[in-house]
Amino acid sequence: MTRIERPPSRLLLVALVLVAVIGCDRATKSLAVATLADGERHSYLADTVRLQYVENHGAFLGLGRDLGERARFWLLLVGTAVLLVMAAALTFRSPRNSAVEALAWALLLGGGLSNLADRALREGAVVDFLNVGLGPLRTGIFNLADVGITAGTLLLIGGAWRGRDRH
Repeated sequence: MTRIERPPSRLLLVALVLVAVIGCDRATKSLAVATLADGERHSYLADTVRLQYVENHGAFLGLGRDLGERARFWLLLVGTAVLLVMAAALTFRSPRNSAVEALAWALLLGGGLSNLADRALREGAVVDFLNVGLGPLRTGIFNLADVGITAGTLLLIGGAWRGRDRH
C-alpha cells in the first residue's frame, strides 16, 4: 500500500507560518510587558489603534474569566492543548489539504500554541494589548496570536463556504 505523502512545500509553508506567528506574538507580548505594564493607554492614528496591557484570565474577550481556577485550568489549558493536538494532526496528517487550508491550520496552531504558552507560563493569564476601532465602535483587547487564530478561522470558513457552493 502506498502512502500519500504531503508535499514538502506545504510542510515548509506550515513551519514558516508557525514560526512567524509564534515569534511575532511572543516578541510583541514581551514588548507589551516591558513597556505597557503600567496600565496606561497609548493612542495612535487618531485613536484608531490603542495599546493597553491586560492580563486576560479568560478565553476570547475574557469569556470564562469568572470560572473557578480549577475549571479554567481544565477548560482553557488542558482543553485547548487537546484541541491543538487534534488541529496539528489534521494539519500534518491530511495529504488533501490545499495550500490555503494548510495556511489556515498553521495560523490557528501558531496562535493557539503561543496563547497556550502564555497561559502555562503566566499562571493561567494571556497577555493582551491591542485594541482597534473608530469612535465608539471598538474591538476587545487582543494580541497577535488572536489575529492568527481569527485569520485561520476565517480562511477555513471561507474555504468551506466556497466548497459548499461547488456542490
